[in-house]
Amino acid sequence: MRLAIGADHRGTEMLKRLCDALEKRGHEIELFGSLNGQMYDYPDAAFQVASAVSQGSAERGILICGSGIGMSIAANKVPHIRAALIHDELDAEISRRHNDANVLCLPAGLVGSQSVERIVITWLETPFEGGRHARRNQKIHLIEQGLGPDAARDVQSA
Repeated sequence: MRLAIGADHRGTEMLKRLCDALEKRGHEIELFGSLNGQMYDYPDAAFQVASAVSQGSAERGILICGSGIGMSIAANKVPHIRAALIHDELDAEISRRHNDANVLCLPAGLVGSQSVERIVITWLETPFEGGRHARRNQKIHLIEQGLGPDAARDVQSA
């Protein structure tokens, strides 16, 4: 899978370990953000990774900052992005199965390095369920287009 991965300065170490593990599994990786631990603002990395996913040069994205919150907020401003802040494997599974999340946001300061690999693998391997969840994602897309809740309410039930 083609992955765009980015981090701010607080996520650099986790980014390096994660990239090594993902490359060993055969994933293609494009890196953004702080690669050497120097100061790097999370909105910059979030925009770069989310844009790569939105434009189709990456199938999915992974973002890492201290809490993961800033990355998820910034990434979700890019059209067609469904970024989810994930703390464990269950979050990872549900974000894919129900929300078709295409960007995973991780908190470097809150998740242990051994857990991170399991979380990411779960997220990458979990398929989207579709069905009623597809209808809900369509409503999110309509809201994203500025059509508001009234247009979203008109989406047919699945």
